[in-house]
Amino acid sequence: MEKLRYERPVIKKLETNMPNKFGLRTEYQPKTHIDGVAVKDLIKEHGSPLFVISEQTIRKTYREAKKAFTTRYPKVQFAWSYKTNYLNAVCHVFHQEGSWAEVVSGFEYEKALRNGVEGSKIIFNGPDKTIEDLKKAVEHDSLIHIDHLDELYSVIELAGNTDKKPKVAIRVNMDTGIYPMWDRFGFNYENGQAWDALNKIMRSEKLELIGLHCHIGTFMLTAQAYATAAYKLADLAIGIKKKYKHDIKYIDMGGGFASRNTLKGSYLPGSDTNPTFDDFAEAITSALINSNFEPDNLPLLILETGRALIDDAGYLLGSVISNKRSAQGKRTTIIDVGVNILFTSFWYEHKITPAQPFTHYAEDTTLYGPLCMNIDVVRESVSLPLMNKGDHFVIHSVGAYNMTQWMQFITLRPKVVMIDKDSNVHVIRENETIERITQMEKVPGHLKEFEL
Repeated sequence: MEKLRYERPVIKKLETNMPNKFGLRTEYQPKTHIDGVAVKDLIKEHGSPLFVISEQTIRKTYREAKKAFTTRYPKVQFAWSYKTNYLNAVCHVFHQEGSWAEVVSGFEYEKALRNGVEGSKIIFNGPDKTIEDLKKAVEHDSLIHIDHLDELYSVIELAGNTDKKPKVAIRVNMDTGIYPMWDRFGFNYENGQAWDALNKIMRSEKLELIGLHCHIGTFMLTAQAYATAAYKLADLAIGIKKKYKHDIKYIDMGGGFASRNTLKGSYLPGSDTNPTFDDFAEAITSALINSNFEPDNLPLLILETGRALIDDAGYLLGSVISNKRSAQGKRTTIIDVGVNILFTSFWYEHKITPAQPFTHYAEDTTLYGPLCMNIDVVRESVSLPLMNKGDHFVIHSVGAYNMTQWMQFITLRPKVVMIDKDSNVHVIRENETIERITQMEKVPGHLKEFEL
Protein backbone atom coordinates (compact mmCIF):
# COMPACT_ATOMS: atom_id res chain seq x y z
CA MET A 1 0.00 0.00 0.00
CA GLU A 2 1.30 3.44 -0.93
CA LYS A 3 1.92 5.68 2.05
CA LEU A 4 0.01 8.95 2.31
CA ARG A 5 2.04 12.14 2.01
CA TYR A 6 3.05 13.60 5.34
CA GLU A 7 3.34 17.31 6.00
CA ARG A 8 4.28 18.78 9.35
CA PRO A 9 1.14 20.15 11.08
CA VAL A 10 0.82 23.87 11.79
CA ILE A 11 -1.51 25.98 13.91
CA LYS A 12 -3.79 28.04 11.67
CA LYS A 13 -5.56 31.25 12.55
CA LEU A 14 -9.24 31.42 11.52
CA GLU A 15 -10.50 34.77 10.20
CA THR A 16 -14.01 36.03 10.96
CA ASN A 17 -16.42 38.96 10.60
CA MET A 18 -16.34 42.07 8.39
CA PRO A 19 -13.44 44.12 6.92
CA ASN A 20 -13.63 47.01 9.37
CA LYS A 21 -12.79 47.66 13.02
CA PHE A 22 -14.71 44.53 14.01
CA GLY A 23 -12.58 42.05 12.06
CA LEU A 24 -11.99 40.48 8.63
CA ARG A 25 -14.43 39.05 6.13
CA THR A 26 -14.37 35.38 5.15
CA GLU A 27 -17.49 34.98 3.03
CA TYR A 28 -15.86 34.95 -0.41
CA GLN A 29 -17.92 34.22 -3.50
CA PRO A 30 -16.03 32.48 -6.31
CA LYS A 31 -15.78 34.34 -9.64
CA THR A 32 -16.55 31.51 -12.03
CA HIS A 33 -17.70 33.57 -15.05
CA ILE A 34 -16.91 36.90 -16.71
CA ASP A 35 -19.68 38.33 -18.86
CA GLY A 36 -21.20 34.89 -19.25
CA VAL A 37 -17.97 33.08 -20.15
CA ALA A 38 -16.53 30.49 -17.76
CA VAL A 39 -13.10 31.30 -16.35
CA LYS A 40 -11.99 27.68 -16.71
CA ASP A 41 -12.96 27.73 -20.40
CA LEU A 42 -11.04 30.95 -21.00
CA ILE A 43 -7.90 29.48 -19.45
CA LYS A 44 -8.33 26.18 -21.27
CA GLU A 45 -8.62 27.96 -24.62
CA HIS A 46 -6.14 30.82 -24.18
CA GLY A 47 -3.76 29.76 -21.44
CA SER A 48 -2.78 31.05 -18.01
CA PRO A 49 -2.15 33.79 -17.08
CA LEU A 50 -4.65 35.67 -19.24
CA PHE A 51 -5.86 39.27 -19.34
CA VAL A 52 -9.58 39.68 -20.00
CA ILE A 53 -11.25 42.96 -21.00
CA SER A 54 -15.01 43.42 -20.68
CA GLU A 55 -16.26 45.61 -23.54
CA GLN A 56 -19.63 45.87 -21.83
CA THR A 57 -18.06 47.26 -18.65
CA ILE A 58 -16.02 49.84 -20.59
CA ARG A 59 -19.12 51.18 -22.30
CA LYS A 60 -21.19 51.16 -19.11
CA THR A 61 -18.53 53.01 -17.12
CA TYR A 62 -17.90 55.54 -19.88
CA ARG A 63 -21.60 56.34 -20.13
CA GLU A 64 -21.86 56.78 -16.37
CA ALA A 65 -18.99 59.27 -16.43
CA LYS A 66 -20.39 61.12 -19.42
CA LYS A 67 -23.82 61.36 -17.81
CA ALA A 68 -22.32 62.74 -14.59
CA PHE A 69 -20.77 65.66 -16.49
CA THR A 70 -23.24 66.33 -19.31
CA THR A 71 -26.17 66.60 -16.90
CA ARG A 72 -24.30 69.38 -15.09
CA TYR A 73 -22.50 71.24 -17.89
CA PRO A 74 -23.55 72.04 -21.47
CA LYS A 75 -20.31 71.35 -23.36
CA VAL A 76 -18.27 68.27 -22.43
CA GLN A 77 -15.73 66.21 -24.37
CA PHE A 78 -13.78 63.18 -23.16
CA ALA A 79 -10.36 62.31 -24.61
CA TRP A 80 -9.13 58.76 -24.05
CA SER A 81 -5.77 58.62 -22.27
CA TYR A 82 -3.69 56.33 -24.49
CA LYS A 83 -0.98 55.74 -21.88
CA THR A 84 -3.57 54.12 -19.59
CA ASN A 85 -4.28 51.32 -22.05
CA TYR A 86 -3.32 51.73 -25.71
CA LEU A 87 -4.34 48.32 -27.02
CA ASN A 88 -6.04 49.21 -30.28
CA ALA A 89 -9.26 47.33 -29.52
CA VAL A 90 -9.63 49.20 -26.22
CA CYS A 91 -9.01 52.55 -27.91
CA HIS A 92 -11.60 51.74 -30.58
CA VAL A 93 -14.27 51.12 -27.94
CA PHE A 94 -13.69 54.57 -26.47
CA HIS A 95 -13.59 56.22 -29.89
CA GLN A 96 -16.88 54.52 -30.81
CA GLU A 97 -18.32 56.06 -27.66
CA GLY A 98 -17.25 59.51 -28.90
CA SER A 99 -13.98 59.99 -27.05
CA TRP A 100 -11.10 61.87 -28.66
CA ALA A 101 -7.48 60.74 -28.15
CA GLU A 102 -5.02 62.13 -25.61
CA VAL A 103 -1.40 61.16 -26.22
CA VAL A 104 1.97 61.94 -24.62
CA SER A 105 4.52 60.74 -27.18
CA GLY A 106 5.16 60.45 -30.89
CA PHE A 107 4.53 56.72 -30.59
CA GLU A 108 1.08 57.24 -29.08
CA TYR A 109 0.32 60.03 -31.57
CA GLU A 110 1.04 57.70 -34.48
CA LYS A 111 -1.08 55.00 -32.85
CA ALA A 112 -4.04 57.38 -32.60
CA LEU A 113 -3.70 58.39 -36.26
CA ARG A 114 -3.55 54.75 -37.34
CA ASN A 115 -6.62 54.04 -35.24
CA GLY A 116 -8.48 56.50 -37.46
CA VAL A 117 -8.70 59.48 -35.11
CA GLU A 118 -8.79 62.82 -36.93
CA GLY A 119 -5.76 64.96 -36.18
CA SER A 120 -7.97 67.79 -34.93
CA LYS A 121 -9.31 65.43 -32.26
CA ILE A 122 -5.92 64.40 -30.89
CA ILE A 123 -4.60 66.21 -27.82
CA PHE A 124 -0.80 66.11 -27.70
CA ASN A 125 0.52 66.38 -24.12
CA GLY A 126 3.90 65.59 -22.61
CA PRO A 127 7.32 67.25 -22.26
CA ASP A 128 9.13 65.28 -24.99
CA LYS A 129 7.72 66.27 -28.37
CA THR A 130 10.42 66.12 -31.02
CA ILE A 131 10.55 68.59 -33.89
CA GLU A 132 9.18 65.86 -36.16
CA ASP A 133 6.36 65.22 -33.67
CA LEU A 134 5.48 68.90 -33.61
CA LYS A 135 5.58 69.17 -37.42
CA LYS A 136 3.19 66.25 -37.71
CA ALA A 137 0.87 67.69 -35.07
CA VAL A 138 0.77 71.07 -36.84
CA GLU A 139 0.19 69.38 -40.20
CA HIS A 140 -2.78 67.43 -38.80
CA ASP A 141 -4.28 70.41 -36.90
CA SER A 142 -3.86 68.66 -33.55
CA LEU A 143 -4.14 70.42 -30.20
CA ILE A 144 -0.61 70.97 -28.87
CA HIS A 145 -0.37 71.43 -25.10
CA ILE A 146 2.89 73.24 -24.47
CA ASP A 147 4.87 72.02 -21.46
CA HIS A 148 7.91 74.33 -21.30
CA LEU A 149 9.44 77.41 -22.92
CA ASP A 150 11.85 75.50 -25.15
CA GLU A 151 8.88 73.72 -26.67
CA LEU A 152 7.06 77.03 -27.06
CA TYR A 153 10.01 78.53 -28.94
CA SER A 154 10.14 75.46 -31.20
CA VAL A 155 6.45 75.75 -32.07
CA ILE A 156 6.80 79.48 -32.79
CA GLU A 157 9.76 78.74 -35.09
CA LEU A 158 7.80 76.00 -36.87
CA ALA A 159 4.88 78.37 -37.32
CA GLY A 160 7.13 80.74 -39.25
CA ASN A 161 7.79 78.01 -41.81
CA THR A 162 4.22 76.91 -42.46
CA ASP A 163 0.98 78.38 -43.72
CA LYS A 164 -0.90 76.86 -40.79
CA LYS A 165 -1.33 78.56 -37.44
CA PRO A 166 -0.63 75.93 -34.77
CA LYS A 167 -3.44 75.40 -32.26
CA VAL A 168 -1.93 75.48 -28.79
CA ALA A 169 -2.72 75.48 -25.10
CA ILE A 170 -0.42 75.59 -22.11
CA ARG A 171 -0.25 73.13 -19.25
CA VAL A 172 -0.63 74.90 -15.92
CA ASN A 173 0.53 73.54 -12.58
CA MET A 174 -0.80 74.99 -9.33
CA ASP A 175 -1.35 74.58 -5.63
CA THR A 176 -4.68 72.81 -5.13
CA GLY A 177 -4.16 71.94 -1.49
CA ILE A 178 -2.85 68.43 -2.07
CA TYR A 179 0.58 67.02 -1.37
CA PRO A 180 2.83 66.52 -3.19
CA MET A 181 2.02 69.33 -5.59
CA TRP A 182 2.60 68.32 -9.20
CA ASP A 183 4.80 71.17 -10.43
CA ARG A 184 7.13 69.19 -12.68
CA PHE A 185 5.00 69.68 -15.79
CA GLY A 186 3.83 72.93 -17.31
CA PHE A 187 3.89 76.53 -16.09
CA ASN A 188 3.13 77.56 -12.52
CA TYR A 189 0.02 79.57 -11.76
CA GLU A 190 1.09 81.14 -8.48
CA ASN A 191 4.53 82.50 -9.45
CA GLY A 192 3.49 83.98 -12.80
CA GLN A 193 5.09 81.42 -15.14
CA ALA A 194 1.71 80.74 -16.74
CA TRP A 195 1.20 84.39 -17.61
CA ASP A 196 4.74 84.64 -18.99
CA ALA A 197 3.98 81.80 -21.40
CA LEU A 198 0.56 83.18 -22.33
CA ASN A 199 2.01 86.62 -23.06
CA LYS A 200 4.69 85.12 -25.31
CA ILE A 201 2.05 83.18 -27.24
CA MET A 202 -0.24 86.16 -27.72
CA ARG A 203 2.54 88.56 -28.66
CA SER A 204 4.09 86.16 -31.17
CA GLU A 205 0.91 86.37 -33.29
CA LYS A 206 2.01 83.09 -34.90
CA LEU A 207 0.05 80.71 -32.69
CA GLU A 208 -3.65 80.27 -32.00
CA LEU A 209 -4.19 80.02 -28.25
CA ILE A 210 -7.32 77.93 -27.88
CA GLY A 211 -7.14 76.28 -24.47
CA LEU A 212 -5.79 75.87 -20.96
CA HIS A 213 -4.79 72.53 -19.51
CA CYS A 214 -3.92 71.03 -16.14
CA HIS A 215 -3.32 67.59 -14.67
CA ILE A 216 -3.10 67.99 -10.91
CA GLY A 217 -2.27 64.44 -9.81
CA THR A 218 -3.06 60.77 -10.03
CA PHE A 219 -5.56 58.59 -8.15
CA MET A 220 -7.02 61.72 -6.58
CA LEU A 221 -8.99 61.05 -3.41
CA THR A 222 -10.48 64.52 -3.06
CA ALA A 223 -12.77 66.13 -5.61
CA GLN A 224 -12.31 69.57 -4.07
CA ALA A 225 -8.80 69.84 -5.54
CA TYR A 226 -10.38 69.83 -9.01
CA ALA A 227 -12.68 72.68 -8.01
CA THR A 228 -9.63 74.72 -6.99
CA ALA A 229 -7.90 73.92 -10.28
CA ALA A 230 -10.99 74.80 -12.30
CA TYR A 231 -11.31 78.18 -10.55
CA LYS A 232 -7.66 79.00 -11.31
CA LEU A 233 -7.89 78.01 -14.98
CA ALA A 234 -11.10 80.02 -15.26
CA ASP A 235 -9.28 83.00 -13.73
CA LEU A 236 -6.57 82.73 -16.40
CA ALA A 237 -9.14 82.43 -19.19
CA ILE A 238 -11.05 85.47 -17.98
CA GLY A 239 -7.78 87.40 -17.60
CA ILE A 240 -6.87 86.59 -21.22
CA LYS A 241 -10.28 87.82 -22.33
CA LYS A 242 -9.79 91.13 -20.51
CA LYS A 243 -6.19 91.68 -21.60
CA TYR A 244 -6.27 90.48 -25.19
CA LYS A 245 -10.00 90.39 -26.05
CA HIS A 246 -9.43 86.72 -26.85
CA ASP A 247 -11.76 83.85 -25.96
CA ILE A 248 -10.36 80.57 -24.66
CA LYS A 249 -12.29 77.80 -26.41
CA TYR A 250 -11.71 75.00 -23.89
CA ILE A 251 -10.51 74.16 -20.43
CA ASP A 252 -8.92 70.73 -20.14
CA MET A 253 -8.96 69.36 -16.58
CA GLY A 254 -6.74 66.39 -17.41
CA GLY A 255 -7.27 63.09 -15.63
CA GLY A 256 -6.32 61.56 -12.30
CA PHE A 257 -9.75 60.42 -11.11
CA ALA A 258 -9.40 57.52 -8.69
CA SER A 259 -10.84 54.17 -9.70
CA ARG A 260 -12.56 51.88 -7.21
CA ASN A 261 -9.33 50.06 -6.44
CA THR A 262 -7.94 50.07 -2.91
CA LEU A 263 -4.57 51.73 -2.32
CA LYS A 264 -2.04 49.93 -0.15
CA GLY A 265 -2.41 50.92 3.48
CA SER A 266 -6.07 51.92 3.11
CA TYR A 267 -8.35 51.00 5.99
CA LEU A 268 -11.50 50.45 3.92
CA PRO A 269 -12.08 49.30 0.31
CA GLY A 270 -11.75 51.95 -2.37
CA SER A 271 -15.17 50.98 -3.72
CA ASP A 272 -16.64 52.37 -0.48
CA THR A 273 -14.47 55.44 0.02
CA ASN A 274 -13.11 56.84 -3.26
CA PRO A 275 -14.91 59.77 -4.93
CA THR A 276 -17.45 58.95 -7.63
CA PHE A 277 -17.87 60.47 -11.09
CA ASP A 278 -20.70 62.54 -9.64
CA ASP A 279 -18.38 63.90 -6.95
CA PHE A 280 -15.74 64.94 -9.50
CA ALA A 281 -18.35 66.33 -11.89
CA GLU A 282 -20.05 68.41 -9.22
CA ALA A 283 -16.75 69.94 -8.09
CA ILE A 284 -15.49 70.82 -11.57
CA THR A 285 -18.68 72.02 -13.21
CA SER A 286 -19.80 74.09 -10.22
CA ALA A 287 -16.47 75.89 -10.21
CA LEU A 288 -16.68 76.71 -13.92
CA ILE A 289 -20.32 77.76 -13.87
CA ASN A 290 -19.77 79.97 -10.80
CA SER A 291 -16.76 81.69 -12.38
CA ASN A 292 -17.17 84.94 -14.28
CA PHE A 293 -17.74 83.40 -17.69
CA GLU A 294 -20.67 84.74 -19.65
CA PRO A 295 -23.45 82.13 -19.39
CA ASP A 296 -23.78 81.83 -23.17
CA ASN A 297 -20.01 81.64 -23.70
CA LEU A 298 -18.83 78.86 -21.43
CA PRO A 299 -15.69 77.08 -22.63
CA LEU A 300 -15.75 73.45 -23.71
CA LEU A 301 -14.82 71.18 -20.80
CA ILE A 302 -12.34 68.44 -21.78
CA LEU A 303 -11.60 65.46 -19.54
CA GLU A 304 -8.68 63.07 -20.06
CA THR A 305 -9.97 60.42 -17.67
CA GLY A 306 -8.19 57.07 -17.99
CA ARG A 307 -7.86 54.86 -14.92
CA ALA A 308 -11.40 55.39 -13.62
CA LEU A 309 -12.88 54.42 -17.00
CA ILE A 310 -10.96 51.19 -17.61
CA ASP A 311 -9.80 49.67 -14.30
CA ASP A 312 -13.00 47.75 -13.53
CA ALA A 313 -13.17 46.38 -17.09
CA GLY A 314 -9.94 44.44 -16.73
CA TYR A 315 -9.39 41.02 -15.13
CA LEU A 316 -6.28 38.89 -14.83
CA LEU A 317 -6.83 35.14 -14.68
CA GLY A 318 -4.16 32.88 -13.26
CA SER A 319 -3.37 29.49 -11.75
CA VAL A 320 -1.84 28.23 -8.52
CA ILE A 321 1.65 26.72 -8.77
CA SER A 322 2.19 25.65 -5.18
CA ASN A 323 1.47 26.24 -1.49
CA LYS A 324 4.15 26.55 1.18
CA ARG A 325 4.56 27.67 4.76
CA SER A 326 6.86 30.53 5.70
CA ALA A 327 9.36 30.25 8.53
CA GLN A 328 6.69 31.73 10.80
CA GLY A 329 4.06 29.24 9.63
CA LYS A 330 2.10 31.66 7.42
CA ARG A 331 0.57 30.22 4.27
CA THR A 332 2.27 31.36 1.08
CA THR A 333 0.76 30.60 -2.30
CA ILE A 334 2.86 30.76 -5.46
CA ILE A 335 0.93 31.79 -8.57
CA ASP A 336 1.78 32.21 -12.26
CA VAL A 337 1.06 35.97 -12.18
CA GLY A 338 4.04 38.17 -11.34
CA VAL A 339 4.64 41.87 -10.83
CA ASN A 340 6.17 42.01 -14.31
CA ILE A 341 2.65 41.79 -15.79
CA LEU A 342 0.71 43.14 -12.79
CA PHE A 343 2.56 46.40 -12.26
CA THR A 344 -0.27 47.88 -10.20
CA SER A 345 0.29 45.31 -7.46
CA PHE A 346 2.91 47.77 -6.18
CA TRP A 347 0.11 50.32 -5.57
CA TYR A 348 -3.10 48.41 -4.93
CA GLU A 349 -4.51 45.76 -2.65
CA HIS A 350 -6.13 44.03 -5.61
CA LYS A 351 -9.28 42.03 -4.95
CA ILE A 352 -8.54 38.36 -5.64
CA THR A 353 -11.16 35.61 -5.74
CA PRO A 354 -11.02 31.87 -6.44
CA ALA A 355 -12.52 30.81 -9.77
CA GLN A 356 -14.04 27.58 -8.46
CA PRO A 357 -16.25 26.67 -5.48
CA PHE A 358 -14.42 26.00 -2.23
CA THR A 359 -15.15 24.62 1.22
CA HIS A 360 -12.11 25.69 3.21
CA TYR A 361 -12.06 28.50 5.75
CA ALA A 362 -10.10 31.66 4.94
CA GLU A 363 -6.55 32.11 6.14
CA ASP A 364 -4.10 35.00 5.99
CA THR A 365 -2.04 34.33 2.87
CA THR A 366 0.89 35.87 1.01
CA LEU A 367 0.65 35.59 -2.78
CA TYR A 368 4.00 35.28 -4.53
CA GLY A 369 4.50 35.47 -8.29
CA PRO A 370 6.69 33.11 -10.35
CA LEU A 371 9.68 35.43 -10.77
CA CYS A 372 13.01 34.59 -9.17
CA MET A 373 12.96 37.97 -7.43
CA ASN A 374 12.18 38.73 -3.79
CA ILE A 375 10.03 41.72 -4.78
CA ASP A 376 7.59 39.52 -6.71
CA VAL A 377 4.76 39.85 -4.19
CA VAL A 378 1.24 40.23 -5.59
CA ARG A 379 -0.43 40.48 -2.15
CA GLU A 380 1.54 40.65 1.08
CA SER A 381 -1.46 39.73 3.17
CA VAL A 382 -4.87 38.62 1.95
CA SER A 383 -7.50 36.44 3.57
CA LEU A 384 -8.21 33.56 1.18
CA PRO A 385 -9.48 30.00 1.29
CA LEU A 386 -7.01 27.31 0.33
CA MET A 387 -6.43 27.07 -3.42
CA ASN A 388 -4.62 23.91 -4.47
CA LYS A 389 -2.11 23.42 -7.27
CA GLY A 390 -3.85 23.93 -10.62
CA ASP A 391 -6.77 25.89 -9.17
CA HIS A 392 -7.66 29.15 -10.90
CA PHE A 393 -8.27 32.63 -9.54
CA VAL A 394 -9.36 36.06 -10.78
CA ILE A 395 -7.60 39.34 -10.01
CA HIS A 396 -10.04 42.22 -10.36
CA SER A 397 -9.75 45.79 -11.66
CA VAL A 398 -6.50 45.54 -13.62
CA GLY A 399 -7.53 47.42 -16.78
CA ALA A 400 -5.38 50.52 -16.22
CA TYR A 401 -1.62 50.69 -16.87
CA ASN A 402 -0.85 46.98 -16.62
CA MET A 403 -0.99 46.44 -20.38
CA THR A 404 1.18 49.48 -21.05
CA GLN A 405 3.69 49.17 -18.21
CA TRP A 406 4.11 45.39 -18.21
CA MET A 407 7.59 43.99 -18.80
CA GLN A 408 9.04 41.07 -20.72
CA PHE A 409 11.10 39.92 -17.73
CA ILE A 410 11.83 36.25 -16.95
CA THR A 411 8.42 35.20 -18.30
CA LEU A 412 6.70 36.05 -21.58
CA ARG A 413 3.77 38.43 -21.62
CA PRO A 414 0.38 36.71 -21.91
CA LYS A 415 -2.50 36.95 -24.33
CA VAL A 416 -5.26 39.55 -23.96
CA VAL A 417 -8.86 38.80 -24.91
CA MET A 418 -11.97 40.97 -25.03
CA ILE A 419 -15.49 39.71 -24.34
CA ASP A 420 -18.20 41.55 -26.28
CA LYS A 421 -21.82 42.15 -25.27
CA ASP A 422 -22.89 38.82 -26.79
CA SER A 423 -20.26 36.89 -24.79
CA ASN A 424 -18.08 36.34 -27.85
CA VAL A 425 -14.37 36.14 -27.01
CA HIS A 426 -11.93 38.03 -29.25
CA VAL A 427 -8.14 37.84 -29.06
CA ILE A 428 -6.96 41.48 -29.09
CA ARG A 429 -3.28 40.79 -28.40
CA GLU A 430 -1.46 37.54 -28.95
CA ASN A 431 0.82 36.09 -26.31
CA GLU A 432 4.55 36.55 -26.78
CA THR A 433 6.73 33.80 -28.20
CA ILE A 434 10.49 33.36 -28.16
CA GLU A 435 10.52 34.03 -31.92
CA ARG A 436 8.74 37.36 -31.51
CA ILE A 437 10.90 38.71 -28.74
CA THR A 438 14.17 37.76 -30.44
CA GLN A 439 13.31 38.85 -33.98
CA MET A 440 14.93 42.27 -33.43
CA GLU A 441 18.14 40.82 -32.01
CA LYS A 442 21.33 40.20 -33.99
CA VAL A 443 24.39 38.12 -33.04
CA PRO A 444 27.70 39.21 -34.65
CA GLY A 445 29.30 36.50 -36.77
CA HIS A 446 32.29 35.99 -34.48
CA LEU A 447 29.95 35.16 -31.58
CA LYS A 448 27.80 32.54 -33.29
CA GLU A 449 29.95 29.50 -32.59
CA PHE A 450 31.16 28.24 -29.23
CA GLU A 451 32.04 25.07 -27.38
CA LEU A 452 31.15 24.21 -23.80
